[in-house]
This record gives sequence, structure tokens and C-alpha cells, in this order.
Amino acid sequence: MEAIVFNVTTAALMVVMFNCGLGAVGRDTLRSWPLPWVAIALTGLAVGGVVLQLVWPGAMDALDADPARSGWWREFTSVFMQNGGFSGGLWNLVTLAAVAALAQWYWGGPLTLGFFLAGIVLPGRIDGLLGLDGGPGADPRNFAGSSGATYFLGATLALALLTRTRLPKERALAAAVPALGLAMWLAQENGHGLVAVYGFALAAATWVARRHLPRRTPDRTTA
Repeated sequence: MEAIVFNVTTAALMVVMFNCGLGAVGRDTLRSWPLPWVAIALTGLAVGGVVLQLVWPGAMDALDADPARSGWWREFTSVFMQNGGFSGGLWNLVTLAAVAALAQWYWGGPLTLGFFLAGIVLPGRIDGLLGLDGGPGADPRNFAGSSGATYFLGATLALALLTRTRLPKERALAAAVPALGLAMWLAQENGHGLVAVYGFALAAATWVARRHLPRRTPDRTTA
């Protein structure tokens, strides 16, 4: 029963973040946006990781983020390994593609890639600073999988919606992401919720920084 509740709340958080992304980008404008090449590339790497696991039995041992094994690359390669079986792996691939596409359409390619990389390297380090060490990887599940970085990235869409809407319903939807994430962590020790809180906080800091950065004005010359 606990596993079922865990999976249901984890899926519910993703649904909320996905709807935040749709609200931020504009549900009626999706067909007009260009191909999200960063999202396609990230999803392609994740699909490639699954294929590698299918053809090479030693892929997980070589590329996961097990702290008992050495290798600086593991922190990054582990994100593109999947360890949740067929259904878990498919969920991770689909949600990565959807979230990364929405993020790129809102934040742009470079910042989306930056948020995704932050979702890989920051959570474990923040956990360490807060005394919540659960392993060096960004993903909550056994040192492998893309869900940690995806949930981190997805939470940035909630901040995006919160900062661009005045509708109480949409603001409540956006605010529900960090609130639900924190509740999931406290009640279930569900790492997906915790990384969502981290992602929301980083997006908030980024939004504030962008608002206060001086804007360049075009040079004016006189004849």
C-alpha cells in the first residue's frame, strides 16, 4: 500500500508541474512553437541509455552513481540509466520529453539545459549541506534514473506560471508544487518532492536575478 501511495503522489506532482508548464507557455500556442532541440537531445540521450542497457548487461554497473564505485562520470551518466522496469522507464522518458519541451519553450534552450544540469549536480550537494545525505546522485531512486533531474526541471515551470499569472486558480496550482513536494518529503521521504522544492527555489532565484540585471541600451551616436 505504501508503494502505491508513493507512486500516486509522485505521479500527481508531475501532473501538476506539467499543467503549470502548459499554463506558462499557453495551451493554445503549442503548435506554433519551434522544435525543442534541447528537449529532443536530452530525450535522445535517455533513449540511448535504455538501448545501451538492453545490449550491454554491464551498463548499469559501469554508469550508475553507486558511491561504492569510483568514476567522476557516474554523476552524469547515471541520469540516463533507468532502473524502474518497463513502466518506470517509459514514464521517465515521456515525462522528460514533455517537461524539457515546455521548459525550452518558456526558458529557452540554454537556460533549460542549465536547469537540467543543476538538477543533476545540486540536489545531492544541498542534501549534504542540510544533513539529508541520501547518496551523491540527483535522482532519488537507487543511484540511477532521469526522474530526479526531470522533477527538478519541472518545478521551474511552476515558478514560471506563478510569476506570469494573476489568476488565483493558476497561482494556487503553481504554489502547490513546492507545497506538495515538501509534504511528500516529510510524509514519505519521497526524494522527488524534495528535488522539486530545490528546482522551484533555483528558478525563483534565477527569476529575481534576471529582473535586476541591468538591461543594455543601444548605443546612440550623433553625427
